[in-house]
Order: sequence, then C-alpha cells, then structure tokens
Amino acid sequence: MVISDAVQTLERELRVVFGSRLQSLVIYGQHAHANRPAQGDPQRGHGAHAAHGHNDPATRTLAVVDSMTPDDLRACAGRVAAWHDAGLATPLLFAAREFERSLDAFPLEFGAILADHTIVAGANPFASLAVDPADVRRACEVQARSHLLHLREGVLETRGRADALSVLIVQSAAAFAALITAIARLEGHAGDDAGSAARHVERILHMPASAVSEVATLVGVHDISSEHAERIIGPYLDAVDRLVQHVDGWSGR
Repeated sequence: MVISDAVQTLERELRVVFGSRLQSLVIYGQHAHANRPAQGDPQRGHGAHAAHGHNDPATRTLAVVDSMTPDDLRACAGRVAAWHDAGLATPLLFAAREFERSLDAFPLEFGAILADHTIVAGANPFASLAVDPADVRRACEVQARSHLLHLREGVLETRGRADALSVLIVQSAAAFAALITAIARLEGHAGDDAGSAARHVERILHMPASAVSEVATLVGVHDISSEHAERIIGPYLDAVDRLVQHVDGWSGR
C-alpha cells in the first residue's frame, strides 16, 4: 500500500511531539472506507436514536506511544486543524498495552481495527492479539437490543406519519449495517461490506432476501418514498427482533 503524503506528514509530526516514545502508527478502516457509498457531510446519526453509525470518510489512524502527558496532547491539539484539512481524522492515541487491555471493553470497534489495518511505522502493535468471541457476542447483543428498543421508540415518535417513518429508516441504516457486519464477523464472516454481511446473516437465520439486505444497503441514501418505508418497516422490526434472539442464544456453534 502506498502511504499518502498526509499520513507521512502525520508520522513526522507525531515524532516531533513524542520522539522515541512513538512505538507505532497504523492506518485502519481502509476496507470499510473502500466499500462505503458516497455521502454528504460526515455525521454520527441517531435518527430515532439510530445507535452507532459512523460515516466519516477521512483516513483514520492510530498511534501507540510509551507514554503521553497533557503537554503532548496540547501539542497534538495545535496540529489537528491541519490534519483535518489534509483529509485525516483525529488520530486515536494509546499508551503502551492500553489497546490490548481495552479489547474486552470495545470488542466490536477494536476487532474491526484488528481485521483491517496497515502498519505505517514501527512495530505491529496488534501482534498475537485477538478478541474473545464471548466479548463480541455480548457486545452484539447490547447493540442489537439497543437498536430494537430505539427503533420501536422511533416508530412511536413518527406519530403514524409515513414521511417521518422514511426518515427513521434512512437514519437508522448505518447503525443497522454496523450491527449486521458485527454479527456476521461473530459468525466467522470476514470483511466489512454491509451487503455481503447482510446476505451471510440472512443465510444463517434462514431468512429470505428481506429487510436485512434492503435496510443495510440504504447507507448513504438520503431518502426513500413513504410507500417504501411502509412496506419494509414490518420486516425490518422482525429482522432486528430475530437478530436479538440469535445473539442472545449464540454459543459459538
């Protein structure tokens, strides 16, 4: 992989701040970015509390350092605007072994990083690391139950208006796609393509091509018709309910 000038500049500037304390610099989320449809402004949507979709198109990086101080953070803060202008997201900063010790707390997010990263500089900070499937299952259940509860709440808050239902479904699509991708990964499916993950989950749950694929592929879509929304909301609710039951009873089979 060719490392962009922006990332190389980031590495140099992190070395100015941290010196020899900079252990590693990693780019992550490249495959997910390549499969993400074109979108408008980056946003973290809740639309009807849509959960945890993240649509930031910027290049995401992670740095591991021996230690960091408030002065280090202030020095980095002064460079963030330039990093953003160069197309970089604000880098994640970890002290040594902090990522490893956080795997059980963020199994979905950090598992995705383990599955999709490129080392830019230094040692591989993820050597021999793996997420415990039990932690992934638990996180999937929390995410699935949250999505179901917020989706039901969102339906009530539409007050029966089909146009509001359209907004609800579109704004919840990114979070639903993330949930589907996480459950597919739990079942051994590699990659972060939401469409492929949706088809994999449909096969596992013996579901016909349905709202799983239909909603998961709405990421980046700005609106759907009221008729479309009315048609898929029932299957969508049923699909999320079945996902909750699936991860609740999952035992690594």
